[in-house]
Amino acid sequence: MRLLILSFYYRPDLSAGSFRATALVEALQARAPAGTRIDVLTTLPNRYSTFTQDAAEVEPLASGEIRRIPLPAHRSDIRGQSRAFLHFAREVSAHVRDRHYDLVFATSSRLMTAALGARIAQRMRARLYLDIRDIFVDTITEILSGPASLAARLLFSPIESWTLRRADRVNLVSPGFAPYFRERYGDRDFAAFTNGIDAEFLAAAPAIVTRASQTGATGASQPGIATILYAGNIGEGQGLHEILPPLAAALRGRARFIVIGDGGRRELLQSEIARSGVDSVELRPPVPRTELIAAYHAADVLLLHLGRHAAFEKVLPSKLFEYAALGKPLLAGVAGYAARFVREEITNAAVFTPCDAAAAVTAFESLRLEDRPRPEFVARFLRSNIAAAMADDVLAVAARA
Repeated sequence: MRLLILSFYYRPDLSAGSFRATALVEALQARAPAGTRIDVLTTLPNRYSTFTQDAAEVEPLASGEIRRIPLPAHRSDIRGQSRAFLHFAREVSAHVRDRHYDLVFATSSRLMTAALGARIAQRMRARLYLDIRDIFVDTITEILSGPASLAARLLFSPIESWTLRRADRVNLVSPGFAPYFRERYGDRDFAAFTNGIDAEFLAAAPAIVTRASQTGATGASQPGIATILYAGNIGEGQGLHEILPPLAAALRGRARFIVIGDGGRRELLQSEIARSGVDSVELRPPVPRTELIAAYHAADVLLLHLGRHAAFEKVLPSKLFEYAALGKPLLAGVAGYAARFVREEITNAAVFTPCDAAAAVTAFESLRLEDRPRPEFVARFLRSNIAAAMADDVLAVAARA
C-alpha cells in the first residue's frame, strides 16, 4: 500500500495544519500494515516571515520520506499566498508525475491543497481522502466585498464542487461545517475528527487549582493588573484590530495585553493601537512552542477572537484545545458553533459577541482568575487518540483500492 500525504504546512512550521498533519503521519506509521509506504509532500517552514526554523528538505521516514519544497519569499496577503501555492502545486505535480499511490490524503484550509490532491488522485486513479479545515468559499466571499466577492464565488464554487465530488471520504474538522457540506454534497462519505491537544500541553497542564496571585503572573510586578494573552495568527479572520484597541481602553488599569504572532493584519493592528492611544498592548513575534507555553503560564487569561463574519460561526478554532488544556481562564469572542462548544465543553470560560468591547469587559469580569485542571476535556480531546482513530479511517479507505 502506498500513501501520499499533502499538507502545505508540516513540522516544525507553526500552524494548525502542521500540528495536525504531523500527528496523523506519526499515527499512520504506527498503525499501517507492514510494507506500507508513506510519502509526505509539504513546504519548508514559511507560515510567518518573522519566524524561521531549520528543517531538512528531505527527511527519511521508517517507510517513506518527508519532502519539503522551498517556496519563494512571499507576504501573507492573498496575492503572496497564491504565488506560493502555485509554486508548491507545480513542484508537487512534477514530483509525483512518474509515481503511483493507492490513496492521496490532503489536509486543506484554503481549498486549493484539497483540489491539488483531487487532481493527483484522479490522474492516478487513487482513492482520495480530504481533511477540510475551513469553508474557503464561504470565508473568502465574506471577507471580500462587491465585485471581488462575486468573482471569488464564481471562481471557487466550481473548484469546491469538483474537488468534493471526487473524494472517497471527507473529514470535517469542525462539526459546524456539516450543514454546509451535507446540503451541497450529501452523497459524500463524511467523517468528523476534530483538532486536539498535543503532548506538550498535557505536560504543562495544571494538577491543582492555583489562583492568579499564586502563579506569579500578576502579583510580582503589577498587583491587581491581569495579563491577557493572545497567541496565534493576526489576520482578517481574527479581527484583533477591531477588538483589542477598544478593549484595552475599557480595561485600562485593570489588564494588560500580550499578543504573540504574525499575519496579514499585524500592521493594521499596530496602527489601530497607536491611533487609539492605548499603551497596554504588547506585540511579540511568533515563538517556538516551548517558549509559547512559558508565556501561557505567565498569563492570567487567554484570549481567543474571531471576526464578525457569518462564515466564522461554523468554525472550531484549533487554539481552543491547547488553551483549554492549560487550565487558564478563557475569554472567547466567538459566535455560532464555537460559542456553543466553549459553553458546553470548557469550564471557567466566558463567551462574548465578536468585536463587542463592552460585552468582552462583562465576560472578563465573570471569570475566576485561577488555573483549574480540566481532566474531562483533556481525556476527550487527546490529539494522539484522535489521530489514531483518523489513521485507522484513512487506512480503511486506502484498503478499498
